Amino acid sequence: MAVELRFGAQDGRILDSTVAYNGHFEMRKLTLEHRCFGGGWSPPLVRELFERGDAVGVLPYDPVDDTVVLIEQFRPGAMRGDDSPWMLELIAGVVEEGEDDHEVVHREAMEEAGCEVSELVPIASFIPSAGACSEQVRLFCGRVSRAGIGGVHGLAEEGEDILVHSVPRDEVLQMVADDRIPNGHTLIALLWLQNHGEQLRERWC
Repeated sequence: MAVELRFGAQDGRILDSTVAYNGHFEMRKLTLEHRCFGGGWSPPLVRELFERGDAVGVLPYDPVDDTVVLIEQFRPGAMRGDDSPWMLELIAGVVEEGEDDHEVVHREAMEEAGCEVSELVPIASFIPSAGACSEQVRLFCGRVSRAGIGGVHGLAEEGEDILVHSVPRDEVLQMVADDRIPNGHTLIALLWLQNHGEQLRERWC
């Protein structure tokens, strides 16, 4: 039997919203309330919310070579002790005003990896950190037409320094099994590929 959520959108409301910080990203200070499982409404709660817009990611897959395209870049949030802050990721970018998801996929794939993708298959939509951030991420798998493997890409004006890798499917799935993919949206996409890779290869070859 499927679990049904008790409450919906109408059961939470924002009483006040102000900008607490506005820089590379924006932080808002919210006063809100919501219905409680025991009945009634919560008292007004003050929460800070990180606003960065929605993002779209794509896992480029080459069915002929049975490889995926992943990019390597520096991430300040991954500076944790002795862990390397360079992460192996799928291609992703923020959705700008007026763009649709497919436009973002094609723009970011070319900017970050010199990569062209054709057919896109939806993977999942999710909110990475709903307790602190409003961002929704929408993931796709894309069929590779061309990619700048081994090249360094990215926009200099955005401080991007991105190395492009081609990784065999069995090798990258072993990295998942060995807990060597600490990036959430990349992990979700690769777990999807683990379940759908054979069917996808048959479909695209």
